[in-house]
Amino acid sequence: MRRLRFEVAYDGTDFFGWQVQPDLPTIQGALEEVIRSIEGRPVHVAGSGRTDAGVHAFAQVAAVSLENPIPPDNFRRAVNRLLPYSIRIRNIQEVPLDFHPRFDAHSKAYEYRIYREEVCPPFERRFVYHHPYPLNEAAMFEAAPLLEGEHDFSAFAATDERDRTAIVRERTRTIFRSTLCRKEDLLIYQVTGSGFLKHMVRNIVGVLLEVGKGNLSRDDLLARLEPGNEIKAGPSAPASGLFLVSVDYAGALSPPMRSITAS
Repeated sequence: MRRLRFEVAYDGTDFFGWQVQPDLPTIQGALEEVIRSIEGRPVHVAGSGRTDAGVHAFAQVAAVSLENPIPPDNFRRAVNRLLPYSIRIRNIQEVPLDFHPRFDAHSKAYEYRIYREEVCPPFERRFVYHHPYPLNEAAMFEAAPLLEGEHDFSAFAATDERDRTAIVRERTRTIFRSTLCRKEDLLIYQVTGSGFLKHMVRNIVGVLLEVGKGNLSRDDLLARLEPGNEIKAGPSAPASGLFLVSVDYAGALSPPMRSITAS
């Protein structure tokens, strides 16, 4: 038995997120179906985390255990030939059998893109949130770094039935970097953290947009980071603008952080 670790880039527009769901197209489901045909038996592809429906990835990290002796590069080529064009495997290597993309991760980096001009080019629309309306961008730039540090991000996390029935749910995360900048026609939000809750990045962007609209102040944002606050999460920005950029393993398996908008 051997274990292969690889990065997966995908356009998530036409998928219902990463995790396998019955009768729905997902990234994990597509990978497992293709790799099963190569391995000749069912396989489990583990990911560094779940991305939601419509969210994209530049370098999602995944791993699979195989008996097939196919060399890593040949495996990558074979899988890419069978996958839909919207999913591609990159940077594959053999790793120890106990490597887990999620539990061994040190940090993750996301990027959110907001297109600001009146007319959004058709070849951009799947990968941005088109928001051509007035915003106080300077206020948003100042607010973004306030999220850095260790905080209870309950007010930025979506809840579902499992959350409501859980007795205790740990929602403290550490944000190492939180910045917003303007690059030509785009507002680009970049965030790196120890981990992220469900819809957390999209809810952060939604709150920053409310700051830009003048509906929320700096103090309103800080109030959402206070332990024990009961502020409802949201609003949530659309999935189309969100990318998982990189996953850091603080060692030899760790690629440098890359920006999908970098020239």
